[in-house]
Amino acid sequence: MSEEVRAWRPAVPGITEVFHARFVEHAYPSHTHDAWTLLLVDDGAVRYDLDRQEHGALPSSVTLLPPHVAHDGRSARPGGFRKRVVYLDDAALAGPSLVGRAVDHPAFDDPLLRHRVDQLHRALDHPGEELAAQSRLAFITERLAAHLGQEHGAARHDPGLAHRLRDLLDARLPAALTLDEAAGRLHAHPTHLVRAFTTEFGLPPHRYLTGRRIDLARRLVLGGMAPAAVATAAGFHDQAHLTRHFRRVTGTTPGRFARG
Repeated sequence: MSEEVRAWRPAVPGITEVFHARFVEHAYPSHTHDAWTLLLVDDGAVRYDLDRQEHGALPSSVTLLPPHVAHDGRSARPGGFRKRVVYLDDAALAGPSLVGRAVDHPAFDDPLLRHRVDQLHRALDHPGEELAAQSRLAFITERLAAHLGQEHGAARHDPGLAHRLRDLLDARLPAALTLDEAAGRLHAHPTHLVRAFTTEFGLPPHRYLTGRRIDLARRLVLGGMAPAAVATAAGFHDQAHLTRHFRRVTGTTPGRFARG
């Protein structure tokens, strides 16, 4: 199989780059990054030295390489490897002690964490899913910090906070509200915001926002507006973004919905 590379910078605070690659023969020389490297191996295995200590990355685990620490990388098996990487801003995991702990223990056998990182990549693969990606990232960084020994206060149910966030989302429709902006206005941690909202309403903020946008899109489609114009008017990135969510919610496309 030939080598493949995709890289992009999403409009998601805290993420500096997304990198997907399939390498057969390429081996990384020793180098450093100024960001946290959050790595999934989807196929094959990677062997790497981190701060002159040898480690391995397998499909069952999540690997976190700290910033400013030298590491390399090469395939551990014939046939190469496939990986997905999210580079996290240095501030995403704050605290000098976390760097040292990540050097000592860079791999986590945590199925839930791996599932959440996979969900993050799927959200990042689709323009217009920035709020979903921010929600995923908030829970990922919280779990990573816990693995590295950083304590968090116990979560508590906060229906008032959930309703205030819903009011903010409603007031901004069809435009999106970033999770960081909402956290700043409501004086709450992003993870606590998402958890409070999900506990109170049974779905996370990004799914609520998508549902409200679909409600608006249905009205506009039935009013005779063309689907391409509906996508923009209802806050979707483009017509493909609208169609994907419209089909998921209604079971059909905007065009068929109008004709029906």
